[in-house]
Amino acid sequence: MNAQHSPQQPQNHMRGVRRIGLCLAIAALGVVAWNIISSRRAAAELVKNTDDAAIVNVAVTHPEQDGAGAELVLPGTVQANYDAPIYARTSGYLKRWLVDIGARVKNGQLLAEIDTPEVNQQLQQAEADVATAEANARIAKITAERWQQLRRTDSVSQQDADERISQAASSKAQLESAQANLRRLRDLTSFERIVAPFNGIITARETDIGRLIVAGSNTGPELFRIADERQLRLYVRVPQSFAPDMTPTITAQVAFPDRPGKRFPARLDSTSSAIDPATNTLLVQLIVDNSRGELLPGAYAEVHFALPASTGAVESLKLPANTLLFRSDGTRVATVGADNHVKLKTIVVGRDFGSTYEVVHGLSPDDTVILSPPDSITDGIVVRVVKPAASAQAPAPPPKAGA
Repeated sequence: MNAQHSPQQPQNHMRGVRRIGLCLAIAALGVVAWNIISSRRAAAELVKNTDDAAIVNVAVTHPEQDGAGAELVLPGTVQANYDAPIYARTSGYLKRWLVDIGARVKNGQLLAEIDTPEVNQQLQQAEADVATAEANARIAKITAERWQQLRRTDSVSQQDADERISQAASSKAQLESAQANLRRLRDLTSFERIVAPFNGIITARETDIGRLIVAGSNTGPELFRIADERQLRLYVRVPQSFAPDMTPTITAQVAFPDRPGKRFPARLDSTSSAIDPATNTLLVQLIVDNSRGELLPGAYAEVHFALPASTGAVESLKLPANTLLFRSDGTRVATVGADNHVKLKTIVVGRDFGSTYEVVHGLSPDDTVILSPPDSITDGIVVRVVKPAASAQAPAPPPKAGA
């Protein structure tokens, strides 16, 4: 026999359904509320990220005081103190050469000999011409003296006596001409011996035994080239802005690629005392001692000038070259205040040292200057100061030679 349903069962069933519906409604409201909160959080995060992205990250530096001066580095050209090509002064064939490249020679040392058969024949002919001219001059002089004596007794006419005197003078002039030609040929014969004009080293030999030698410098290559490298001349073109610093008191050190880690002192010898209008530079000549023979003429060199501190400005500062902003109203730099707001300052630029430049007006040592500022930077914008990258830091000192 089946049990009878109690009146409480439908009521309990309805209550359960209502509880389930209420739970489902609460869950739905929770999901909706969560979606609204998540959307608002995402929107706030997006706004924050957008605001952060709008702030420019910048690296900064501070001006350095220029009280100790600066170093100016310029390329230079090294030449021997004396450097001369050796040409022949007489024509012939090279008989022999006695020195080759790299040989050290003394002043007057024999370098080569030239065989000059044609000049020798001309010399013999000139000697014979001198002998003939001497005989003609001697007889002409005796004849003139005799006719002068005959003229005193009116034995000959004045016209005849004058003619004999004139012939004697002409013969004397012909003798002097023949003697001058003989001296010239003797000088040419002496040029058969090619000697060194000064102490030095042979840097080139452009001849060999049996080669035809033609006198002069426009008829072929030089026979030899000799250089006196015990003292070197160093030529540097200095920009116009540094020309006033090129005085005898300035000091310089010279570095060579083939002598890494080593510098050689140089002294200022002279300047051109004029600015080249094509390059706006001053040609400076320095002297480098090379008595030990360590340096080679013709080598490339880097000249390091120790410049004096600027005396024309009340406050002389230095900044890296990547801080400049070129605007229509002048040269500016971007500075950052304590509130991270940008302030553009107009400056007066002095000397340019390549990687740095001199500021003579417009900044103070306490200013914080932005490195590599973007062209779009303006007054008042907010920036974020970050530590500069390793590449923006000052380069590490080079290792010592032999390290």
